[in-house]
Amino acid sequence: MVSWRGTRLRDALRLYVITDRALARGRPESEIARQAIAGGATAIQLRWKSGPLSEALRVGRELRELCSREGALFVVNDRVDLALALEADGVHVGVTDLPVAETRRLVGDQLVVGFSPETLEQALEAEAAGADYLGVGPVYPTVTKPDAGPAVGLAHVQQIVAAVRIPVVGIGGITAENAGTVIRAGAVGVAVISAVVSADDVRLAAAQLRRVVDEALAERP
Repeated sequence: MVSWRGTRLRDALRLYVITDRALARGRPESEIARQAIAGGATAIQLRWKSGPLSEALRVGRELRELCSREGALFVVNDRVDLALALEADGVHVGVTDLPVAETRRLVGDQLVVGFSPETLEQALEAEAAGADYLGVGPVYPTVTKPDAGPAVGLAHVQQIVAAVRIPVVGIGGITAENAGTVIRAGAVGVAVISAVVSADDVRLAAAQLRRVVDEALAERP
């Protein structure tokens, strides 16, 4: 919603946890999200790649309620229709999904719109079309998303940060060990899947990441 834009959105993008049922080790999305938020996650994204939409609605409603109660940003990946049905805070699209301009036309000012550019040109086009933030990566090699392509590196993050006015989040192969370098490259936060979703202790993993992100942000002039 409109209230998420500006400073509040930048803060909400500090630690952005993306669900993945295949990596959750049998734990429900709601439990993963609850523990992640308790550890410091500021945003939860529902990533639904397969399975009935009726199940996605059930899971999404649980996440929507949890995020509303805890003050976390709730985003739906890819599916604009699902995001609207769930009254999510935002929707995140990529280059093979509905274009940002069409997404913005459908959601109006109701939802925050995120976009994952592959190139600087796409980043600039998305900003002009109404994207509220960008997810740039994979910063480091990752096996979580086989279609993510080769790692783009920190220089690519820096290039996009310097070119756009909207917040940039780094994604891909990010752990507590390297999250600080992504923030120092100009990102306002990090998006993670396996580093939190697959962790033995989800809350602890989120807390470690959040601490690194906060410390790196505090170092900025």
